[in-house]
Amino acid sequence: MHKKNHFCNQSLKDLNTFAIDVKAKKIIFAKTIKDLINISKMCNISNTPYIILGEGSNTLFLENYTGVVIINRIKGIKITEKKNFWLIHIFSGEKWHDLVKFTLNLGIFGLENLALIPGCIGSAAIQNIGAYGLEFKDFCQYVDILCFKKHTITRINKNSCKFSYRNSIFKNQYSNQYGIISVGIKIVKTWRPIIFSSFQKYITLTNITAHNIFNLICKIRKKKLPDPKKIGNAGSFFKNPIITKKKAEKLASLYPIPFYPQKDGLIKISGGWLIENYKFKNIHIGDAAIYEKQQLVLINKKNATSQEIVKLAKIIHTCVFKKFNISLEPEIDFIGPIGKIKSSDIFELKKNKV
Repeated sequence: MHKKNHFCNQSLKDLNTFAIDVKAKKIIFAKTIKDLINISKMCNISNTPYIILGEGSNTLFLENYTGVVIINRIKGIKITEKKNFWLIHIFSGEKWHDLVKFTLNLGIFGLENLALIPGCIGSAAIQNIGAYGLEFKDFCQYVDILCFKKHTITRINKNSCKFSYRNSIFKNQYSNQYGIISVGIKIVKTWRPIIFSSFQKYITLTNITAHNIFNLICKIRKKKLPDPKKIGNAGSFFKNPIITKKKAEKLASLYPIPFYPQKDGLIKISGGWLIENYKFKNIHIGDAAIYEKQQLVLINKKNATSQEIVKLAKIIHTCVFKKFNISLEPEIDFIGPIGKIKSSDIFELKKNKV
């Protein structure tokens, strides 16, 4: 670990949903593309590291950040109506949930299953966010990225974004020296509700509306997920594992584990179920703990350090692997003193699909 630098003096506690009390050398809010270019130029000239945050909702700072944290507040929404669909261009500093509410109130239906997912539009593309039978890639048409070396903007077509489960090209090839400026999505006018299995006892044929689905999802999420304004967390800490059918069948023969077939023939299983059924007994490291109502979520009860959260996550990872032979892969981004750190450098990750 690097020693804490004395020049890291601006607190990030209110700018990351885990509410980890770490500092940055400097925090700058960017409201325009020009701001973003000028800040990156300044950092490049002075050889200062920098990262871009939206809501800081999928992030764990491991220690003080020695560079500049750029808070993306580039906003704007442009809607173009066509005969059979709407085209919506959204700048990356807009909050995702605000977009869902905005379109719903305009009578543009389709995003309601993704209600109340924290974070901004930029992270929606990076993470390929998803919930209740939908993913960001189902609507995405393109993503516009800014190259910080050339200061040029390039449009990446959806077919080149390499979207997969909580992953995209923006987490990999375009993770360094690039920033997402805006995205384009397409919503067809013929609305077809996606009724997830857990909705069926609440939604009937007579009351299927986009507003009802939106309200139900908000209610479900508020009930089972902690509010970051009250309890520090970054949503699901681990991904739901995706394994082969053969491995799933073997697991199902031993345990009553729920699993969900994917389009590619693989099987998604519940990571929360694995943690819950390991039956950890009130485990916590300092103020780092497992959230009782949704065990994929790790929480900062009050003053947890990032080291305590990582230690807890490692214990969970090791125990689940020993019992179920399943390797839980972290979903969140780890940020060290000069930038992102691969989760494989922190956890002993093993491939699950074999």
